Amino acid sequence: MPNREYPAHPLVGVGAVVIHWDRVLLVQRARPPRLNMWTFPGGLVELGETVFQAAQRELEEETGVLGRPLDVVDVYEVIERDEDGRVRYHYVVVEVLLEYVSGDPTPRDDVRAVRWVPLEELKDKSIGPGVREVVEKALSSRPGSSLW
Repeated sequence: MPNREYPAHPLVGVGAVVIHWDRVLLVQRARPPRLNMWTFPGGLVELGETVFQAAQRELEEETGVLGRPLDVVDVYEVIERDEDGRVRYHYVVVEVLLEYVSGDPTPRDDVRAVRWVPLEELKDKSIGPGVREVVEKALSSRPGSSLW
């Protein structure tokens, strides 16, 4: 497993974006970065795995929910530096939209909690940065869907 803290190079990760019945599935992170924030389920892409496969796997590992990958919604970076300016964390994250297939969300793996968050609650300060924007992009690709 690559060194996540003070890595030698950026690490590629995925976020699993699942929107179902005007709610989005989010997990509360149990470790840094983004400790205690509500974000999309996700994690690192494993060697030989596509981003779609990784998103599907991470969704199931962290929540017990099964999803079918549809499309890439967004790509962004998480770069956190320490007090000396050294890069402590650097992730390139590919956000993948998945269609909900089945399963009752249950916290697993490295998450504290998991829940369906109504779209109107995405302005809450406990929601991770960028979550609302990614959901808006995902909804803009679905005819007749709107966040506001």
